[in-house]
Amino acid sequence: MDVKEAIGSRRAYRSLEPVEITDEIVEDLATHAQLSPSCFNNQPWRYVFVYDPEMLKNMHEALSKGNAWANAASMIIAVFGKEDEDCVIGPRIYYLFDIGMATAFLILRATELGLVAHPIAGFDEDKVKEILNIPQEMRVITLVIVGKRSESISDVLSEKQIEQESNRPPRKNLNEFMYKNQYTAE
Repeated sequence: MDVKEAIGSRRAYRSLEPVEITDEIVEDLATHAQLSPSCFNNQPWRYVFVYDPEMLKNMHEALSKGNAWANAASMIIAVFGKEDEDCVIGPRIYYLFDIGMATAFLILRATELGLVAHPIAGFDEDKVKEILNIPQEMRVITLVIVGKRSESISDVLSEKQIEQESNRPPRKNLNEFMYKNQYTAE
């Protein structure tokens, strides 16, 4: 699979089945995140790869009700960092961008490996920090839910989530976000 295929086949599926997570898979994903560019090569990203069954159960307590489907995950990756570990140039604060790029590399590599890697915003940051021993000054940006796509639909999904399992949610038209040579107000 090449990059174009990985981008095209990446989906945020919610119906998951178990997949064995090995140390080799974790290191492979981390290695691909490591290769991402960052401002002055600061590499501000931090990841906790949670795949121990007891730790996964603990992490379920930090998920919002709408993310009950994530209880079927084989791994949850906490993505975090802090502002002062990357460039701050005037009003430009780079760490969120740089961590986002590294996480995109990780997600695309997971896709290439045949895994679902679904980032979510529905979690309690303080609980995540407590469970994973992440310092308070760090910001947990997202959790990436990892598993294998199940052909059967999970019974905890909402009607909208069920629809999104079989049909890719619509994407904006290019003319809604792309401008050539100069921005033009709508």
